[in-house]
Amino acid sequence: MEESLKRILFVNSEIFPYLPETKVSNIGRYLPQGIQERKKEIRSFMPRYGCINERKNQLHEVIRLSGMNIPINDVDRPLIIKVASISAARIQVYFIDNDDYFKRKQVSRGKDGKFFEDNAERAIFFARGILETVKKLRWAPNIIHCQGWISHLLPLYFKKIYKDDPIFSDSKIVLSLYDEDTLNEKFSDKFGELISFGNISSDDIPFIVKSPDGINLAKTAAQYSDAIIEGTDKIAPELQEYCESLSLPTLKYNGKSLEDDSYIDEYNDFYDQL
Repeated sequence: MEESLKRILFVNSEIFPYLPETKVSNIGRYLPQGIQERKKEIRSFMPRYGCINERKNQLHEVIRLSGMNIPINDVDRPLIIKVASISAARIQVYFIDNDDYFKRKQVSRGKDGKFFEDNAERAIFFARGILETVKKLRWAPNIIHCQGWISHLLPLYFKKIYKDDPIFSDSKIVLSLYDEDTLNEKFSDKFGELISFGNISSDDIPFIVKSPDGINLAKTAAQYSDAIIEGTDKIAPELQEYCESLSLPTLKYNGKSLEDDSYIDEYNDFYDQL
């Protein structure tokens, strides 16, 4: 895929200015803009966390995309899609919303610092919500670039459930890995059971069945990805070793390019090679 590569779908856990500046949120903000400036079409998604001020950021619901129910744990969860514009970047951001999962003011932990008990369900809802919304948009991405723990189930669902849909027939998954503080967290013991959807079985998620933690969720994301980007030089050794065993195309961490913003050209070239 060379000249035909035109559409990049960004699946972000964080985007500045909707969340505070971090390594991940800055890439979520500036990478889509840079890729669009290099003559590619982009779409960008993130969760609509309750700490995001809808009035200040001028979020509004996209009625034609909302209204679907996503069943999780035997409960139908309404999918709400909102959108806002970052005027300076000339890009739109789509937000995945649901009152049960994203109304709270915190991102992944409560005020007491404890990891939310339903983070497994939130990751499931986010991944499936994006794939269903892209189908509704009828916008066929060449690359789906996942960043952040809450995006880590999307590669699994994509490869096992959605890959044969005409919208996704030419899509490839790129996974960025970071030294997130969620890597050592435990998810619900029912994670493996909750993930099951369509033809997905426990055999498809051996790492999560073994231990439903952040490292194994990241391994599962890598297992179903087509390429890896090292977003940090501090990737957990266990995760690094597993990714290397997959022999996937890998863009190594380059701290200098992240400092001078030349990483955008590196990422753009990497997309073009896939």
